[in-house]
Amino acid sequence: MAPLHRWTPLIITLAIQAMVAAAVLAVPSVAPRVAQSLGISVTYVGLFVSVAYAAAIFASLASGTATARYGSIRVSQISLLLCATGLVLCTLASLWTLALGAMFVGLGYGPITPASSHLLARTTPAHRIALVFSVKQTGVPLGGVLAGVLVPGLQVVVGWQSAILCVALLCVLCAWGAQTLRQRFDADRDIGRRLALGQLLEPVRLVMRHPPLRLLALSSFVFAFAQLALTAYAVTYLTSDLGQGLVAAGAIFAISQSGGVLGRVWWGYVSDRWLGARRMLVVLAVLMSASALATALLHAVVPVAVVAAVLFVFGASAIGWNGVYLSEVARAAPKDQAGIATGGTLAITFLGNDLGPAIFGAVAGGFGSYRAGFLAVALVLALCAIVLVRSGRSAAVSRA
Repeated sequence: MAPLHRWTPLIITLAIQAMVAAAVLAVPSVAPRVAQSLGISVTYVGLFVSVAYAAAIFASLASGTATARYGSIRVSQISLLLCATGLVLCTLASLWTLALGAMFVGLGYGPITPASSHLLARTTPAHRIALVFSVKQTGVPLGGVLAGVLVPGLQVVVGWQSAILCVALLCVLCAWGAQTLRQRFDADRDIGRRLALGQLLEPVRLVMRHPPLRLLALSSFVFAFAQLALTAYAVTYLTSDLGQGLVAAGAIFAISQSGGVLGRVWWGYVSDRWLGARRMLVVLAVLMSASALATALLHAVVPVAVVAAVLFVFGASAIGWNGVYLSEVARAAPKDQAGIATGGTLAITFLGNDLGPAIFGAVAGGFGSYRAGFLAVALVLALCAIVLVRSGRSAAVSRA
């Protein structure tokens, strides 16, 4: 395979990941304008992501079998078109079409990672698999940057509906561009593979039958909880508890997101070069726990540079773990079942995404402080790190 062609699977999966991430965040990026247009509370628009992740759970469970039957590229194309359809529905100025649009976007978002894992697991050399998976996962924050820059800027000129339709058009163009690669990368598809509702829970059953996959899935629930606690509550915490202005809080939040982009690449490199994925996940759990604790201990008198540094490390770990995690899922999965295993583990990850903000909000509300929420995140992550260390020792003993 020519040098450029060797990177083609990574390039196309990165582009697709960025587009579906932009689709999920397009509506939330202009939530106040959407709420004003529909005459509803911003809270209802805020539920967009929750509805999308709930649909993504269902879609991720079906994605492994669909990928085996139709191929990674075809499933990704269908997913992109589902996202585009959902965004079009969101522009129809109705609360019901907004909810339906969120569901379509979630159905498109859910299969992307299992489909890309199936392709990358087949085409990536073992010595750089964590780095490749991590680079691909930078598509998520890159999609967030795309949505955050493109949609709010365009809505000033053409209105929020047209701005969101531009993201839908980009999804369609990405699906069209992927067609040229289908014959080469979907050659392993099995058109005789049956699709049935009875197989919907097979990915979860596969994960639960294999202890390494089960532990990874449960760890990802905790990691997703930490990630959404940071992304959903950081700005509110910075403004309400630390007295930062909204512009300054937004800038610090952007720094945490940039940490996530850099972290996803760096942790993949460190995992491949020195630690291995399992030990890297332990390090990340410890870093997340320490960062959450440090965040909880911040006060208004702390210099802004220190606050930004803490949030940068928090973002690098709490947003940067995904690639290493997915590479370990692909490695631990039974032969030729990386896509199905990824679908099963991601269903649990998405559950953490869906429930994480609600759990954090309940803890913070119960104790009357966002600090309590971040302390709870730190505690749960510390326990997760201990479990990962103990499981690694048990596995080493069993191999001895």
